[in-house]
Amino acid sequence: MTVKKYKSSAGGWGALASTTRHLVKSENITRNIRNLLKTNQEHGFDCPGCAWGETEEQGRFRFCENGAKAVNWEATSRRVTPEFFAQYPVGWLQQQSDYFLEYQGRLSHPVRYNPKTDHYEAIRWDEAFALIASHLHALDNPNQAEFYTSGRASNEAAFLYQLFVRAYGTNNFPDCSNMCHEASGVALKQSIGIGKGTVKIEDFDKADAIFVFGQNPGTNHPRMLDTLRKASRRGAAIVTFNTLKERGLERFTNPQSPAEMLTGGATAISSHYFTPKLGGDMAVVRGMVKALIAMDKTETAAGKDSIFDHDFIRAHTTGLDSYLSEVEATDWSLITEQAGLNQQDLEYAATLYRHSQRVIITWAMGITQHKHSVSTIQEITNLQLLFGQLGKPGAGLCPVRGHSNVQGDRTMGIHEKPAPAFTQALEKRFGFTPPSEQGHNTVHAIKAMLAGESKVFIGLGGNFASATPDTRLTQQALASCALTVNIATKLNRTHLITGQDSLILPCLGRTDIDLQENGPQSVTVEDSFSMVHASGGVVESDIAEMRSEPAIIAGIAKATLGNHPVDWDWLIEDYDRIRDLIADVIPGFSEMNLKLKQPGGFYLGNSAAERIWHTDSQKAEFRTHPLPDHLLPANLRQLSDDPVFVLQTVRSHDQYNTTIYGFEDRYRGISGERKILMMNASDIEAIGLKPGDRVDVTSLSADGIQRQVEGFKLISYDIPAGNIAAYFPETNPLVALDSKGDLSDTPISKAIPVVLTPSQVDDERIDLAPY
Repeated sequence: MTVKKYKSSAGGWGALASTTRHLVKSENITRNIRNLLKTNQEHGFDCPGCAWGETEEQGRFRFCENGAKAVNWEATSRRVTPEFFAQYPVGWLQQQSDYFLEYQGRLSHPVRYNPKTDHYEAIRWDEAFALIASHLHALDNPNQAEFYTSGRASNEAAFLYQLFVRAYGTNNFPDCSNMCHEASGVALKQSIGIGKGTVKIEDFDKADAIFVFGQNPGTNHPRMLDTLRKASRRGAAIVTFNTLKERGLERFTNPQSPAEMLTGGATAISSHYFTPKLGGDMAVVRGMVKALIAMDKTETAAGKDSIFDHDFIRAHTTGLDSYLSEVEATDWSLITEQAGLNQQDLEYAATLYRHSQRVIITWAMGITQHKHSVSTIQEITNLQLLFGQLGKPGAGLCPVRGHSNVQGDRTMGIHEKPAPAFTQALEKRFGFTPPSEQGHNTVHAIKAMLAGESKVFIGLGGNFASATPDTRLTQQALASCALTVNIATKLNRTHLITGQDSLILPCLGRTDIDLQENGPQSVTVEDSFSMVHASGGVVESDIAEMRSEPAIIAGIAKATLGNHPVDWDWLIEDYDRIRDLIADVIPGFSEMNLKLKQPGGFYLGNSAAERIWHTDSQKAEFRTHPLPDHLLPANLRQLSDDPVFVLQTVRSHDQYNTTIYGFEDRYRGISGERKILMMNASDIEAIGLKPGDRVDVTSLSADGIQRQVEGFKLISYDIPAGNIAAYFPETNPLVALDSKGDLSDTPISKAIPVVLTPSQVDDERIDLAPY
């Protein structure tokens, strides 16, 4: 392991060198270069990485470094065959690293676990479908099955999946959104009547200021950096609030800019960078609003106009007086203690906001994975409402999604609490009555499996066992099932946590040509800006027994329901037929197949951006919440006499969600190991340790269960005192199942109370995964 401060900008030659290394690792260099040139292009495929949108600006290269990693990782020539499973027992595979498992290549054949031999063995597709159907038919009721969805599933796959599951009789739809951006949907739906952001990507070209909260675009959605670069270069203020200093938010060299590349130049991204405490963002915004109220009083007392947009407030909002009273009653001492910033910092940020006519506020999981995330997002929304920043060009709210179609899956109906209008539309179109009972989200699903109430788990993509909280309990939950089914492109940890019966079903990836009866098919995705566009695979390769996700879903549905409520085989012959059904059911998708012929796809529209508010009051609502009494609840602080630190989980730069591409976290200067703990130097000294020492990390939870990970190496890092950071999913075992956000049930992965003790594990006993 090496730790060395990274002095260069994000992007630049480092990004090109990394892209080249991953091209070589794919063992498919020439073909993958051609693939990259088709990424995010017309008549190409949508990047399987993040959900950042595309501008109308034409370019030969429309991918980022981490998008290139995702393409190379998926389009490898390596294969996991039945012979591979015959060679390696599941018990042995369980001992291997996540990197090792996925590096073996693409799954090639459907396989079934044999508990007598501890090996997966080949099975025919029709046998696999029949086995699933027999398990589903054997349940006492449909609510004993869980149907998980990854955000990489296409609109077509997601629509068929929810149609099948609701025709089967349940709303049990745990999905990846439950673990990341659920708070955004809940908060925005209550405040402005729609659970999506209100901006288009072109609004970033018009914004006077962009306030960035709790995100690391340099690693998690690097294409955003080019958008921020352009904004910075034309003079927009970019004000960042993030606990860690992330290189991508400091300066960026665009690999597609010859001038910057040849001269070693870079663009400063953040004009102002603040590092609040973990969980302190609500206090940050509350402090800004408190400062703005004081400015407004000064202005109006001097006979000047109010700084707030009272015309907008009168015409479009409700609840202002209650909110302003709460802000006035909040003491500055509580604000600054929770924010971890002084009053002058917050007043300065408020001044920057005030003098910007058009403001975008954008955020990601640094905001959404806290207990009070819904309150924080509504505090952000309140600030925007005060200045009429919704429905204004160059302004609005922008939650940045992770997976490439996590927003589209929700639009297609992947939701445990479907809106009545949606189920009524299904009933009208398909002639059956969908279930109305609320289903299970991710946390509910894990608990139901643990209790023996749910007996079948079907996963449409993803890595459920690694992505979810409370890893040990989640693994116990999966292992207790009568059947687990995983539809996947590559081998991962979840496939090795077998139920009494287990199947792995290999599917095509975003890059693969999907050839059906009526020819090659495309699918569609929805980005963070409500743009829907087509994606068609370009890779001609030996796909062995892989099938498309829509075809697999249709196969399961037909085996389970017959030709009810549709002719499943007929739909799979031509995905235009699936899209016709989507157009019949979901608003905004009329004439979907025709609209997809437009360059760049089509815009779904956004009611709040049109100043139409689908709330109970039919207005945008100022939502009033007190600040938390303490960022760490008293019942948890009292569980230990030792110093309690707040841990956030983060991704490395060689990672996308649970997929580990390698062991270099380049921008943080860390390489060679993932069991690390980033910590303030003064905190390391205060507990009597030094950088390089190893510690065991124990989380504090009210249920009395001990949750611990061992042998994490301390790294001195620029992070607020009392806060620490470590990689996901290695520290997921520390997140208690009941540690979840208010109203959202999102795991609190950015605010885990922990204590540290010297570890008995030394360097020689640490399993360092091979490159």
